[in-house]
Amino acid sequence: MFLFLVAFLFTNLVQAQQKTITGSVVDADSGDPLPGVTIAVKGTTRGTITNFDGLYSIDVEKGETLAFSFIGYTPQEFIIDNETSLNIKMAQSVVGLEEVVVIGYGQVKKEDATGSVEAISADDFNAGAITSPQELVSGKIAGVQITSGGGSPGEGSTIRIRGGSSLSASNDPLIVIDGVPVDNDGIDGMKNPLNAIHPSDIETFTVLKDASATAIYGSRASNGVVIITTKKGRKGAPLAVTYNQYFSLSTHSNQIHPLSASEFRSIVNERYANNPNALKLLGNSETDWQDEIYRVAYGHDHNLGLTGNIKDMPFRASIGYSKQEGILKTDGMDRLTGSLGLNPSFFDDHLRVNLNVKGMLINNRFGNRDAIGSAFSFDPTQPVYNDSPYGGYFTWVQQNGDPIPIANMNPVARLALQDDQSTVKRSIGSAEFDYRFHFLPDLRANLNLGYDISNSDGYTLVPEYAPWDYDKQKGGGTDKQYSQDKKNSLLDFYLNYVKEFDGIKSRVDAMAGYSWQHFWRAGQTKNTNAKGDYVHSDTDYETENYLVSFFGRLNYTFNGRYLATFTLRNDGSSRFSPETRWGLFPSVALAWRIIEEPFLTDSRTLSDLKLRLGYGITGQQNISNNDYPYMARYTFGEPTASYQFGDSFISTIRPEGYDADIKWEETTTYNVGLDYGFLNNRISGAIDAYYRVTNDLINFIPVPAGTNLTNMILTNVGDLENRGIEFTINAIPISKENLSWEVGFNASFNDNKITKLTAVDDPSYIGVETGGISGGVGNNIQIHSVGFPANSFFVYEQVYDADGKPIEGLYVDRNGDGAITNDDKYRYKKPAPDVFMGFSSKLYYNSWDFGFSGRVNLNNYVYNNVWSGQATYNNLYNSAGYLNNISNNVFETGFENPKYFSDYYIQDASFLRLDNISLGYTFTNYLDERMKMRLYGTVQNVFVITRYEGLDPEVSEGIDNSVYPRPRTFMLGLSVNF
Repeated sequence: MFLFLVAFLFTNLVQAQQKTITGSVVDADSGDPLPGVTIAVKGTTRGTITNFDGLYSIDVEKGETLAFSFIGYTPQEFIIDNETSLNIKMAQSVVGLEEVVVIGYGQVKKEDATGSVEAISADDFNAGAITSPQELVSGKIAGVQITSGGGSPGEGSTIRIRGGSSLSASNDPLIVIDGVPVDNDGIDGMKNPLNAIHPSDIETFTVLKDASATAIYGSRASNGVVIITTKKGRKGAPLAVTYNQYFSLSTHSNQIHPLSASEFRSIVNERYANNPNALKLLGNSETDWQDEIYRVAYGHDHNLGLTGNIKDMPFRASIGYSKQEGILKTDGMDRLTGSLGLNPSFFDDHLRVNLNVKGMLINNRFGNRDAIGSAFSFDPTQPVYNDSPYGGYFTWVQQNGDPIPIANMNPVARLALQDDQSTVKRSIGSAEFDYRFHFLPDLRANLNLGYDISNSDGYTLVPEYAPWDYDKQKGGGTDKQYSQDKKNSLLDFYLNYVKEFDGIKSRVDAMAGYSWQHFWRAGQTKNTNAKGDYVHSDTDYETENYLVSFFGRLNYTFNGRYLATFTLRNDGSSRFSPETRWGLFPSVALAWRIIEEPFLTDSRTLSDLKLRLGYGITGQQNISNNDYPYMARYTFGEPTASYQFGDSFISTIRPEGYDADIKWEETTTYNVGLDYGFLNNRISGAIDAYYRVTNDLINFIPVPAGTNLTNMILTNVGDLENRGIEFTINAIPISKENLSWEVGFNASFNDNKITKLTAVDDPSYIGVETGGISGGVGNNIQIHSVGFPANSFFVYEQVYDADGKPIEGLYVDRNGDGAITNDDKYRYKKPAPDVFMGFSSKLYYNSWDFGFSGRVNLNNYVYNNVWSGQATYNNLYNSAGYLNNISNNVFETGFENPKYFSDYYIQDASFLRLDNISLGYTFTNYLDERMKMRLYGTVQNVFVITRYEGLDPEVSEGIDNSVYPRPRTFMLGLSVNF
């Protein structure tokens, strides 16, 4: 294929003589010139736009087709023969004016949207070796922060829309795929629940951000809504074939820095010169353990799509295959996807049917991530292999030859001696029937039936001789088998009435409906030793929950420029008791299309100006680990949790804490926005300001001893607020015949603060500690406290000497009582950035295209758990008989012992990351202009600029320990359209 493309690239076909076509474009009714009309040579990247007087000039060849397009007007095409001048009259088009965006239960014209809604189409998606759909829009949408969980193929991401609105319930947005709200709780054995969709099958991402836009989804929309629409067939469109493929090469772009073998040997000899037991442990090798566990990873991806009509029935079918190695050895993903969409219509288009089914088969191989931490801290003077009985890998052993159980384990052995795999099958489908009544065409009925089912099976096998799983008495190793089945069933039905009242210059769009959704999950896990004759745990579960909703929406437009939207949804959740089960969620939004006012109709500068105001309430009930929080429950203990009575062992049953009155968490949002456009939208964007308050937070809180048999309980306590500003601008600075340039930028500011955490005001209550770290037992480094952002770091204030070096164990006595106690801790910084930004650019020159995109985070802080746990001298030698490597940060601190709670380890992790850069060339004019090919190269994770001294500044929860490195990926791709 590559040689084939090179042959095309260097074959010079005889070019026809170009000539210049000039002319004007005017409105067919008024005769007024139309500035900003796009004129393109079909099948090429050449084009131009009309000037302020509606005039244009373009070079074109005989036989080529000129395409004229303008928002709100019917497109026109002309095949060039011998003309040198071409004047065009364009008629206004109802279809063009109704350019729509997808919202909950339907669509709305962009110009009539009253809420904060933003859509990204396939043309604007991020480039690169992308297996997870959310990566397509990372950094593209103001107010939407997407943070990858690491560099593993198909890794999941944390998506936050305008900050988190909850503390213990889910902060994930609702994701709707072709009308089916999916379960965000994840699938056992699968890194990312969105991997069921091949990125090449996605047409648009639409994000609903404010409550006036999301309230139609009520109970699941407090964290925003992401609507994913896949590509579909179009009526009357000819058969089209698309093929996309790429090959990729990934390398690890950064690594953490422990001592080298020579540095390590030197410091051990220096500090333990009088300790022969320590010195004899030194080896003679020089091993870079990080080089031993990482590799150059290869991958390839293919997607074939067919779109067309069968006897006037539009269809689209696709099949995709992805194979990606991870840069961590033994890590990888193998995925097969398929989709089919049928869109027939009946009874003169009165009945429209959309049938969609998507399927996925994925095989995962999980590299043992414990090897990442082990590679940092394993003795670099030891070899990878020796003649040990533990698989032939070097192992720290006791005098009797058994492994030292508390010692660090050989990172290469951790990868090679653990086989962790899973197979996941998933299908998402929907059948939508939309009937426009014959006797009343203004009224239509819509029935949507959907499902989301998955089945997963997995295992983890570790041989009995693996040193970290060695057990002489019970038998070592691991044989863990697990499976899970999930079913999500949906029924939506609504009536929609749309009527124009010309006499009173009004338009009414009213909708009322019913929704029913059922979630069912069942699974089992059995964990034994390698031989299977000793059971460590054997559990199974089955659980379900229901959502039932009644909803309605009224859109009213007066005189084409004054708009109002009213929404009401009544939700019932089986997770709450009958007394608290139902929640009522209203919203109202107003918009003023200022651009339609008479005093602006003749403006050649302004092309769009709309003011939006919104208010609404949304609910939260997504307690992902408990479907029965209001019920008294008892949990059977594991086989190892039993009491001995004589010669018998009695299994335990543990009572769980519960709150019979637990109810809906509610988020109220106020939003004001301004959409703007200049110079026929060559410059366009939006500015939004919002204020969100969450009441009755669903929160895990401690309870007094004796109140319950557990020390934590899930209940409604507390309030949380977010406030912020979003700014988006898109521009086309250059639009010429052979050269065009597009740029985009967005910036978001969000301030998060907890305003209440107890039912009764208690100034002495410090808050709920959270954010577990590596090191110590049960240590938390973060806290939820009133008056501070969620997940604030809770640390001691470090004291420094005159040279700026931290003094070990010396902290500021903040309360002045003469002693350093827990009362001297303070809230210092937070993981979430104050400001995050996204930027992108595309440049087209003749058949070449060049683009890049990136992101910026400001004032996000990270706790460097690698330094706090590994940068101390006492870590070097353990009297049990082993050595550990340590971080070179120890030379800066000189710490002998870990000081986990020093604010020294809270570091500014602001960054600028160039996510991707791409260069492509498009081959056209093949097979009578029916075939187009684009050859391109892309680099992902190009560079990061940051002051953070850890592995990567982008850590979603703000605690950096053993993060899977994000690779730098180079790829060569081909896209064919026929």
